[in-house]
Amino acid sequence: MTLRPALAAIALLASPGLAAEPLPVGACINMGNHLEPERESGWGGKRIDAADFARIRAAGFDTVRIPVRWSNKVGPQPGYAIDENWLARVTEVVDQALAADLNVILDDHNFEALHEHPDAKRGKLAAIWRQVAAHFADRPTARLWYEIENEPHGALTNANLLATLAPALAAIRETNPDRPVVIGGGNWSGVDSLATLELPDDPNVHPTFHYYEPFDFTHQGATWAGPVPKAGTRDYGTQADADRLAADVAKVEAYIARTGRTPFMGETGAYDGGSSLAERVQYHAAVHEAFAPSGIGMCAWAYANTFPFWNRQTGQWLPGLREAFGLPGN
Repeated sequence: MTLRPALAAIALLASPGLAAEPLPVGACINMGNHLEPERESGWGGKRIDAADFARIRAAGFDTVRIPVRWSNKVGPQPGYAIDENWLARVTEVVDQALAADLNVILDDHNFEALHEHPDAKRGKLAAIWRQVAAHFADRPTARLWYEIENEPHGALTNANLLATLAPALAAIRETNPDRPVVIGGGNWSGVDSLATLELPDDPNVHPTFHYYEPFDFTHQGATWAGPVPKAGTRDYGTQADADRLAADVAKVEAYIARTGRTPFMGETGAYDGGSSLAERVQYHAAVHEAFAPSGIGMCAWAYANTFPFWNRQTGQWLPGLREAFGLPGN
């Protein structure tokens, strides 16, 4: 019996995973708090320009992850036409990064209504990706990758994730049949989401997870992060921290063994308003040293706004962070 298209896509997603070559993410940094606020750079910071990407490439990074809020830049249903000016601006940024010889991960970020009402909003997500995928279809497949949805959470869990994302993946495949596509699990794509994350039988779909553990260290002092300690009250480097890090690495290795797929770390970092630079360096060094032997790429959060690596005021990379991330320093 022939399945209807939507059901066929869901059936495909529910099948066991296929082994796939890992994405060559390498050393990566997020362009955080630029294109994913309600309006560009609405949370502070300078507009991204070509010099930023030239600087990032010169520092040794291989990839940039570009978070974009699309959901509030569209017209009414059923087409949800993306605002032409917004699409042109995102295109400018993506092309600047590609011109700097960087790989690009382009995502959908902060689509909160999708996380609250997955069934009702998955059509909108698919409409967004149908347009984005078609628009960028002529960019190099080897260097531009799509991430369907950042940090699923709330009502969007691993239990309904695949059915929710299936229409968007199908929309992408209409014009980008072999473009790498990234999917992260529920509960904000934390490392524990890998235990139950299933992906489609598509060698060009790749898993991701985010790593901010222990959260009470990385987000101390962050007023938006819920009940966390006050800034400067949670040190990093205890035996319990080391034990947790080792256990989390084991979770990633278990996922690789179970699925044959190697995930990459799409975000990691420690809030600069909560801990000292020395502690942030210590944290990044510990995470890099622990996870690097598993062969995963890692994306730092973020370039210049919150959790920064680059200091716009001084015009310098913050000392020690690049080295902690496995890159050469000054």
